[in-house]
Amino acid sequence: MNFTRHASLVTFGILDLEFGILLVDKPSGPTSHDIVQIVRRGTGEKRVGHAGTLDPLATGLLVMCLGPATRLSEYLLDNSKRYQARVRFGQSTTTYDADGEIVAESTNLPSREVVEEALVKFRGRIQQRPPAYSAIKHEGQRAYVLARRGEAVELPPRPVEIYSLELRDWSPPECGLDVVCSAGTYIRSLAHDLGQLLGCGAHLRALRRTASGNFHVNEAVTVDELHRAFSSGTWRSYLRRADSALPEWPEVGLSAEATARIQQGQAIPLEDAQRADEWARAYNPAGEFIAILHADSAAQVWRPHKVLLPGAA
Repeated sequence: MNFTRHASLVTFGILDLEFGILLVDKPSGPTSHDIVQIVRRGTGEKRVGHAGTLDPLATGLLVMCLGPATRLSEYLLDNSKRYQARVRFGQSTTTYDADGEIVAESTNLPSREVVEEALVKFRGRIQQRPPAYSAIKHEGQRAYVLARRGEAVELPPRPVEIYSLELRDWSPPECGLDVVCSAGTYIRSLAHDLGQLLGCGAHLRALRRTASGNFHVNEAVTVDELHRAFSSGTWRSYLRRADSALPEWPEVGLSAEATARIQQGQAIPLEDAQRADEWARAYNPAGEFIAILHADSAAQVWRPHKVLLPGAA
């Protein structure tokens, strides 16, 4: 079906919702949850979440989901990430980054050539052990809680993928790395493991996330800019369409009758048999993104997987 894409980011039919994606350039210091709280207070929207935590030390891109768009966060969490990392050789820390206590030091620093050779071993699919100071649960508790108590925490390694790992600059005892990796990769662990492999120890001194999926930090708003926009009431100019989270998914334009059925949780006919086992974005006749559909090829129907905008009461 042909339809006209609705241009509004906030008002959808009879509903008045803060519904969209906000890209924030996080400064070093606050937690990701701190940024969530800032956005909640500034927008008045209680349903705010982010698609991928940044440690307090780290800066860069936080993808924030507002209102019904929080239901899209699970898809954004799986996006690949890109980072610029600074690694300090010769010092190992408890947290694997500059916020931790130094537990070992060495003056036997590697050469640039040795570091570049070592990076080869971390490219591709690898097994990576998360830091003890992480939010991963261990025996029912967050690992960092146990680590802060002085309890020994050794989390099991898990598979991650390093799509690209390049040496950006070399200024001993530090180097700059450009990393593109799968979701769930700990750059702190990457720095620590690199130091262990080289026998000199290392930790992450600074980290900046530059991209997540198709979103880039150059498109993000700073926290200071957000505060000014909240004060002036212009913050919605930074809000992106919720469907920008899933740009490669096919679109399905719905009739008024099909829209009502989807919003009531009912299936609709699958007109294109080639769409078997596909996910799609569904739009009502006004061009509003209302639901995520999944094709049931056996029954030849689209089934609503997530309804983002319900129908009129």
